[in-house]
Amino acid sequence: MAEFIMVACDLHDKTMLLKIARGRQAAEKITVRNTPAARVRLIVQLQERARATGGARILFAYEASGLGFGLYDELTAADIECVVLAPTKIARSPQHRQRKTDEKDAEQILQLLRGHVLAGNPLPSVWIPDSQTRDDRELVRARLDAAEKGVAIKSQIQGLLKRHRLVRPDHLKCAWTRKASAWLRGVTRDQAVGAGARATLASLLRQWEFLEQEIERLDEALAALATAPRYAAAIGELVKLRGVGLLTALVFLTEMGDLDRFANRRQISAYLGLVPRSYESGAADDRKGHITRQGSSRVRRALCQAVWPRIREEGPEQAAYQRLVAKNPKHKKIAVVAAMRRLGVTMWHRARTARPEATPWGWGRRTEVPAPASG
Repeated sequence: MAEFIMVACDLHDKTMLLKIARGRQAAEKITVRNTPAARVRLIVQLQERARATGGARILFAYEASGLGFGLYDELTAADIECVVLAPTKIARSPQHRQRKTDEKDAEQILQLLRGHVLAGNPLPSVWIPDSQTRDDRELVRARLDAAEKGVAIKSQIQGLLKRHRLVRPDHLKCAWTRKASAWLRGVTRDQAVGAGARATLASLLRQWEFLEQEIERLDEALAALATAPRYAAAIGELVKLRGVGLLTALVFLTEMGDLDRFANRRQISAYLGLVPRSYESGAADDRKGHITRQGSSRVRRALCQAVWPRIREEGPEQAAYQRLVAKNPKHKKIAVVAAMRRLGVTMWHRARTARPEATPWGWGRRTEVPAPASG
């Protein structure tokens, strides 16, 4: 069996707590500052340890977080095997959650590494998108965030109007047309309304107008991104689906990444978190609960918005929706989730078959390390 130097890391903004061990030997604990210079020194020290043991393999692991994959990039560039673990797939006892410390977290990661190296247990690793996909995600997520902020500001405006009993005129059927906006600006000049309310409404309107302009700029950038060779063919097929627009297609492609890592519709549905939880115990089998809500919530929101035009239009989707509603008249959400699942699987099929054969996805990789050969 190849010898390993196992490094378990509890990663934070300013520090890294490491547990380093070989085989079943006692682990050594060290703390390193999370700075570029300190990380370079750490890599050099690990490489020196490997040379001192006659060329042992270094296996480094840490949990995915908001810090991104920069550490993974630095380690792999130095030819150090790195695994990024999914925090939601690491089993933790109630006692661990009540007495959580950095050292205990690093120790748990080390035990996972030992189980993998010594017994061949699989590691709960995450898929690592390449740098281009990460950059594309920034733009798509910025567009989604701008839309959410706009909705929040509209809710604030509606709340202010209700508190001051300001009723929109009957001829303004839609609250956010140009005529409705002109009426709102008129309210900011109405002396019958308090000065504080007028100033607040004027501020909210300025924020709303700014966000509308930002959304237009981001939409232009998304339109340019959609013409990139890595997306153009797939988006061309996805937007043909009823309810799927450019933004929905880009959210799906950037968040899902390499579509070839999914073998069938069951894996896609499970990844999207649109399958029911399962509870089995003894004779009580096949007990289903709410959906798991695993995977990207951004994709689920995009699918939810996209299915409504599909189930409102007469056709197979509406018929499937109505059949499920007839079975569960008090739980119509079940039919909506089923429509989301079907749409997600359909988009997966369309995007996979639409890509040019000469340019496979190649978007990132899963941070799996093959189990060491025994003997």
